[in-house]
Amino acid sequence: MAESNISMKLLIDTQNNRVLFAEASKDCVDFLFHMLSLPIATVIRLLKEENEMVGSVQNLYESIENLNETYIVPQHSKDFLLKLNFRACSCSVPLLSINNTPTDQKKHFYKCSGCSSYSTTRVTDDNRAICPGCSQRMTTSMTYVSPPPLVPNATNETGFVKGVVTYMVMDDLVVTPMSTISCITLLNKFNVRDVSVLQEKVVNLGMDEALKLLKASLHSKKVLTEVFVTKNEEKATVLERVQEVNDDAVKVQ
Repeated sequence: MAESNISMKLLIDTQNNRVLFAEASKDCVDFLFHMLSLPIATVIRLLKEENEMVGSVQNLYESIENLNETYIVPQHSKDFLLKLNFRACSCSVPLLSINNTPTDQKKHFYKCSGCSSYSTTRVTDDNRAICPGCSQRMTTSMTYVSPPPLVPNATNETGFVKGVVTYMVMDDLVVTPMSTISCITLLNKFNVRDVSVLQEKVVNLGMDEALKLLKASLHSKKVLTEVFVTKNEEKATVLERVQEVNDDAVKVQ
C-alpha cells in the first residue's frame, strides 16, 4: 500500500471528549467530497471486505455474488453491478482507491468492418454489440489513445477544491473555508470557556481511516469523534470526572 501524506489537525474538547472541528488541506477535502462519487455497490464492497458493513443492503450485494450466471441476461454479467462502475470512478477517489483499483485498466473499443460508411462513427466497448447498419457483430478492434495527464499549476488544479486556503471540517463533516472569526464563533457556540481543555491532535489518513470515515459518515453525526477519539481517551475522561467528583466530596467534608 502506498504511503499517504494526507492529514488533518483536530481540535478536541477533552472535557467533553469530542472533536470540535478539524483543520484540513485541499487533499483531505478532495477525499471527503469524492466519497460522494462512489457507487453504492463499491461502498458495500469496500466495507464488506473489512467487516465494517451494517444494515441489510449487503444482502443485495451477496445475493448477486451467489447468483448463478445462468440467471443473468446475456448482455450483462455480475461484474456489471458489482465492479464495473468502480473501474470508472476509483481512479478519482483518493485513499479508497489504494489496493482496490483493478490491475487491467486498458480500454477496448470496437467498430464494424461490414459497413464502411459507418465504420468509424459507430463504436462500442463490447464486441458482442450488433451494428445497426449491417446487423453484424462489431468485432474490429480499435486503438484507444489516452489524453496527456493533467499537470497541476496555478490555473489547472486537479481534484475538486482549490488549494489556496485551509478548510474547516466539522464533526458532522460540514466543510467550510477556515477563518479566525469562524473559529472564535464556534468556540462560543460550543460554550468553551476554558481553552486549557482544548487539545490539538494531528491524524494521518490511510486506507483504514478512509474506510472508518466512510462507514461512520453513513450513520453518525459525530464522525470525527467516532473515528479519531479512542476508547482509551473516553475512559481517561471518565476517570478524570470521577476524580473531580471525589475531590469535591473531600472538600465538602
